Amino acid sequence: MQITEIKLVEIKMPLVHFFETSFGRTYERSIILVRVTDSDGAQGWGEVTCGESPGYSEEWTGSAWVTIEKILAPLVIGNKVDSAADIAGLMKWARGNRMAKSGIETACWDLEAKRNGVPLWRHLGGVNKTIESGVSIGIQDNVPQLLEKIRTEVDAGYKRIKIKISPRWDYDVLKEVRREFPDIPLMADANSAYSLADIERLKSFDEFGLMMLEQPLAHDDIVYHAKLQAQIATPICLDEPIKSAEDARKAIELNSGRIINLKNGRVGGHTESKKVEKVCRESNIPVWCGGMLESGIGRAHNIAISTLAGYTMPGDVSASKRYWHEDIITPEVIVSPNGTIDAPEAPGIGFEINHDLISKLTVRNSRLS
Repeated sequence: MQITEIKLVEIKMPLVHFFETSFGRTYERSIILVRVTDSDGAQGWGEVTCGESPGYSEEWTGSAWVTIEKILAPLVIGNKVDSAADIAGLMKWARGNRMAKSGIETACWDLEAKRNGVPLWRHLGGVNKTIESGVSIGIQDNVPQLLEKIRTEVDAGYKRIKIKISPRWDYDVLKEVRREFPDIPLMADANSAYSLADIERLKSFDEFGLMMLEQPLAHDDIVYHAKLQAQIATPICLDEPIKSAEDARKAIELNSGRIINLKNGRVGGHTESKKVEKVCRESNIPVWCGGMLESGIGRAHNIAISTLAGYTMPGDVSASKRYWHEDIITPEVIVSPNGTIDAPEAPGIGFEINHDLISKLTVRNSRLS
């Protein structure tokens, strides 16, 4: 494989409904799409999943654009590698910037799968054609609004409900949710909104029988999470601090949590995701695919990686219509009434790109060669 051109396209997509976490409220997504072209003219698509501001991670749309344009693309373009799995190695010189790297790396996996005439999920080593889907529901204006949204998603068949929490929106909210929905698979995502000083409050969540409590403490911590996990019954799910297979090994050794949310962008792409999945699977630590409000391209990559054997819990891979009035892929991602998604059999990511819609949504683009 030899990449000869990388095209960046930034689009703006308004959300169907605002999405709020402890970081803030989002009404519109600025998304960087990456198209790679090889020396034979074959093309693949990826997506940079960082947010519009450096809240979730140090990366954001503006920084990722410049990083790819000025640093990462020159490291990749023109250099030959044996396979898409080697693309990450070309960018190793640049530290961090994993979401920017993932945009390029996943696009190369799509390209390679298309060239080989196989669906990406099979090319990655996936074994589960059908994956289970969960939903993530942000902080709402009031509890009745939250309960209404949960009812809608439960009726739609989703296998797991995740709600965002913060110190102003936690125990009493969880209590009302459990009163209304005593038996649904329920988890809470804190997005690093707490500290060990809140341990009694976090212990109180045990009464709700949650599947997991996601990232309650600092975004870069695995030490205090181990102390917290030893004192609460609810399984802790780690998110932000797991950026590599080595991070996963350390967290598992420390007993920092019992589950890992594995996001492609956060670890730098499919190659590292496969390594993290292997480490966790061999240690009997379940993983699931987290979401970053991706467009259809990022969502397609999430479907593909979620078919690996270690992804044993419903992920944040839900239907396009939950987020977008119209998605940039066809067909759009659909969740069955049973809360499942079938991985497509077409080569690559398995979806066609809606070029006309991308053109309408584009705010800037750049061709690098």
